[in-house]
Amino acid sequence: MHIPDGFLDAKTAITSAVLAGGGVGVALSQVRRHLVRRKVPLLGLAAAFIFAAQMLNFPVMGGTSGHLIGGVLAAVLLGPSAAVIALTCVLVVQCFLFADGGVTALGANVLNMAVIHPVIGYGIYRLIRHRLTGQRGMIVAAAFASWCATVLAAMVCAGELAFSGTISWGIAFPAMTNVHLLIGLGEGLITALVITAIARVRPELVAESLQPTIARRSGEFVGLGLLVALGLVIFVAPFACPWPDGLEKVAERFGVKSVATMLPAPLADYQVPGLKSAVATTAIAGAIGTIMALGLALLLARILVPKQTDETRFS
Repeated sequence: MHIPDGFLDAKTAITSAVLAGGGVGVALSQVRRHLVRRKVPLLGLAAAFIFAAQMLNFPVMGGTSGHLIGGVLAAVLLGPSAAVIALTCVLVVQCFLFADGGVTALGANVLNMAVIHPVIGYGIYRLIRHRLTGQRGMIVAAAFASWCATVLAAMVCAGELAFSGTISWGIAFPAMTNVHLLIGLGEGLITALVITAIARVRPELVAESLQPTIARRSGEFVGLGLLVALGLVIFVAPFACPWPDGLEKVAERFGVKSVATMLPAPLADYQVPGLKSAVATTAIAGAIGTIMALGLALLLARILVPKQTDETRFS
């Protein structure tokens, strides 16, 4: 769902950037006020894991693939504001390091995937949690909210394309919605599996269960989580489904073409200059991106969160 340069006109790019900036600004304020310092490494890990997971495209239908967005996953584990920050860091790294998503469309991509997906998805999750209790209810709520958020983000993306005059609403809406109805199933399944694993191993890390007594050995968990993320990009990502994702397939079908990226990216298309092996270049580029996403999120969180944090606060 990463919109490249050339798909949006100026008015749409500016409008979406303003809305995204407002959403990220509110999230920054909330993180500064409520995120306890011991959870800063977890925010960095969320960014690293989501970056890695987004490289793992899975087949959907008709030569189309999908990938995790991860907004609801991060929101359930860290809260919606921290999720917005983590996803924004991922999108910034993807845009400027890999040309994955256009510079002029960065605001729209942040709005769709880093603001709407985690915030609206988390709202749906909380509504369902009022009805469904226990761990099973949490998993069902997270999966359904992930599916809803993915479809909603796709609808907004279709609206942006229509507002720009790139594709008419009558074409963009059904095309984007139909394919993301299926991609959302994958999003929900992955979200459910990851949250289930974490809830069983470290239940205190789920946002609604976080207590002031959160384990101080979070560094060990973060280290293991980073190894998992690196393992995904090194050993799995090179063999991910090569089919175009939902937006790319829609653009291909209706003849919408992107333009050259506004800024040169050092690892464009996840290619490492000088390496001819497709497997090696994807693995190395993915590992670099995972570490960069981790570093950017950690840096931002450490700047935002005061050194002396009242750890009796909740996220």
